Amino acid sequence: MIRVGVIGATGYAGAEIVRILCGHPEITLTILTSRQYAGVNFAGVFPSMEGSVSLLCEELSLDRVCDNADVVFTALPHKMPMELVPELIRRGKKVIDLSADFRFKDAATYETHYQPHTAKDLLEKTVYGLCEINFDKIKDADLVGAPGCYPTSVLLPLVPLLKQGLIDPNSIVADSKSGVSGAGRTLSLAAHFCEANESFKAYKVAEHRHNPEMEEVLSLEAGEPVKITFVPHLVPMSRGILTTIYANPVKDITSADIRECITAFYSGRPFIRICPGNRLPNTMHVRGTNYCDIGFRLDERNHRLILISAIDNLVKGAAGQAVQNMNIMLGLDETAGLKTVPFPV
Repeated sequence: MIRVGVIGATGYAGAEIVRILCGHPEITLTILTSRQYAGVNFAGVFPSMEGSVSLLCEELSLDRVCDNADVVFTALPHKMPMELVPELIRRGKKVIDLSADFRFKDAATYETHYQPHTAKDLLEKTVYGLCEINFDKIKDADLVGAPGCYPTSVLLPLVPLLKQGLIDPNSIVADSKSGVSGAGRTLSLAAHFCEANESFKAYKVAEHRHNPEMEEVLSLEAGEPVKITFVPHLVPMSRGILTTIYANPVKDITSADIRECITAFYSGRPFIRICPGNRLPNTMHVRGTNYCDIGFRLDERNHRLILISAIDNLVKGAAGQAVQNMNIMLGLDETAGLKTVPFPV
């Protein structure tokens, strides 16, 4: 069995990794770290895991992690992973990082929107972990930077169309709505029940740090500079992201052309579901799963393409995609541990 450790196991993304890995047939969880809950049984932090996880949370010790794990997930706030990952790589570990520290190829872009980067030498060998786009690169990677949740929901519908030149790269507007768990488990006023309940609001308009992440990837895939307008919203639900994207077709294309493009691009990709007929994505239909549902409408009267995607921000937007990356890196079945059947209601 492959030994796996999770650094930062008691945040929402870390806990979701633990939940998923409990059902993975090829791995065994060997070490979980948590600053806040060191010495506490993981099931004591998350009672839902009683009977599934018996490990104690530990203070972080790189020696302990490296002695007990072959693969390491780092589910930590930005800046912390770049201080740990170089040593993990030096010691021969496979690493999947869920922060933004290893998502960018351009260190200057990262530093503009986050903070100084102290492990720039690793950025060139890091693979951006959007599994359906970078599968072949991920197979040979030792270090993967898992995409953000918003970028996952925006990039997956757009990349096939941009690569085929079917939409104007200067016309893209992405409007995303996320559940409150996207803010993380740390207490904050915005995530307080009285602030979030019965509230629906936009935030960080035209200044969200996922914007440059999306633009870097889209530009690489399109082979030309791509700028998008991105507006995130917070909705009073626990989990899920629904993204609506507006773009102008570059020529007279039909709905059949769009469906053929997206369907062909994602042929054989187990976690991409193209909505049939008149059905459109709904966050309820992907809750707790690693699916990304994609639907669209072509507004011929206004010459506008409307793309819609739905993901679970904690699974396909974080932990599930991280496990999918691990499977690809290790040469395992891509779907191992991720065959969750969605709830019908």
